[in-house]
Amino acid sequence: MYRPLADEIRPQTLDEVYGQEHILGKNGFLRRVIDSGSIPNMIFYGPSGCGKTTVANIIAATSGRVLRKLNATTAGIADIKDIISDLDTMLAPNGVLLYLDEIQYFNKKQQQSLLQYLENGKITMIASTTENPYFYVYNAILSRCTVFEFKELTAQAVIKAVDRAFAFLAEKRGMPIDREAGVSEHIASACGGDVRKAINAAELLTTAAVERDGKLIVTMEDAKTVSQKSAMRYDRDGDSHYDIISALQKSIRGSDPDAGIHYLARLVEAGDLPIICRRLLVIAAEDVGLAYPQAIPIVKACVDSALQLGFPEAQIPLADAVILLATAPKSNAGCVAIEKAVADVKAGRSGDIPRQLQNVHADTTGVTGGQGYLYPHDYPNHWVRQQYLPDAIRDAVYYKYGENKTEQAAKKYWDAIKGGED
Repeated sequence: MYRPLADEIRPQTLDEVYGQEHILGKNGFLRRVIDSGSIPNMIFYGPSGCGKTTVANIIAATSGRVLRKLNATTAGIADIKDIISDLDTMLAPNGVLLYLDEIQYFNKKQQQSLLQYLENGKITMIASTTENPYFYVYNAILSRCTVFEFKELTAQAVIKAVDRAFAFLAEKRGMPIDREAGVSEHIASACGGDVRKAINAAELLTTAAVERDGKLIVTMEDAKTVSQKSAMRYDRDGDSHYDIISALQKSIRGSDPDAGIHYLARLVEAGDLPIICRRLLVIAAEDVGLAYPQAIPIVKACVDSALQLGFPEAQIPLADAVILLATAPKSNAGCVAIEKAVADVKAGRSGDIPRQLQNVHADTTGVTGGQGYLYPHDYPNHWVRQQYLPDAIRDAVYYKYGENKTEQAAKKYWDAIKGGED
């Protein structure tokens, strides 16, 4: 029966695990916990192919406890009950070590069914998830577990796994594998930190390799074919989706056009045109705003062009918009102003609209002389001093002029007219 290479050469000891030095290095906290032999309930959080399942298997092999595995995508309450029924029997005299993969797919009731047994220690759980556990795992479970974050592997770490895979395949096939220069490096960089994906690519390349002079030849052209778009880690409903969007906005806000273009390229490769357009429109108003108000209609024009063009041509106006926003002066004054105003409204800090600002139709009190509204266009510079805010917040200040040329020019203009008041 066929066995995937990634499973066939899965590391059996912690020393064979690539990457994750921050927790599995010689002085790493998780390694010290494992070496102690006292295994707590744990949740491993990180992207696919970074070693979560491998480490869990190594822990299970050294724990001396009965190992049961469940995948939350297919398991249900009945499977949990089967495990519970083995407790305190000859089948599990020392309790059960449960490896629960993709715990985020268990609903609240399913997760709750484990609480009692995690509490009394009859079940020790090692759960894994590719999603942020603080968003997807029930709080009562989290409080009984220690969360360890596994990082995406670097290309340097993945190269070691790729070389090991080719060496294993060469021995298995009984024939040397001749790789063109740069093949391992290309696979490692193209897999997006996913060791499983890199090993699968090595296996597929070996399967399709042409035999020549007693050797299997693996070409760079084939390596590029196998790894098309494979470096993308992107899930429209997952953490990576929001991480890339966040990185795009923060890079533009930080006025780094190169980083902005990089994260745009990731979104372009994922083909996520609507989210790019929406985010650029937000950035134009939120982060550039009043420092360069023309950015808003310009970005809107770029977005409209992109939506009409579609990919791949859409990437051109989108790139223009990103560079324009990244290199434009920044102001969040408008964003801050509306947030303060909304906070006051939500807190009930408002009051009646001043009489002079009310609709004329509301003037039914019989007061002679009208409402007292002063029409600014009848006064010099089209401005006259009068109260606009309700009495309860008449001195509230929401907008502060930003420290940029455009807003400072406006401030200077109105200071001259209003006599220096904000």
